[in-house]
Amino acid sequence: MADTEDIKKLLKSKNLVVGTGKTVKYLKVGKLSKVYVSSNCPADIKEDLKYYGELAQTPIIELEQTNEEIGTLCKKPFFISVLSVLK
Repeated sequence: MADTEDIKKLLKSKNLVVGTGKTVKYLKVGKLSKVYVSSNCPADIKEDLKYYGELAQTPIIELEQTNEEIGTLCKKPFFISVLSVLK
């Protein structure tokens, strides 16, 4: 549950990136400090994130929440499978 508290704090800052596309793009250039993945994120996306995370030496944190719960937590009207934090 500590991770959800971190996400709530990050929502107030401008360092949170929402979405798989932007997260992969920033991972490739090493601009991220953490990546959060929902519990029901598709396996192929998780594999891609883990691969690029290893290359960029960025921790990939798997959350207990589903993408629907993360979307609600972030007060968005859509599901969120991937969140990341800029350095």
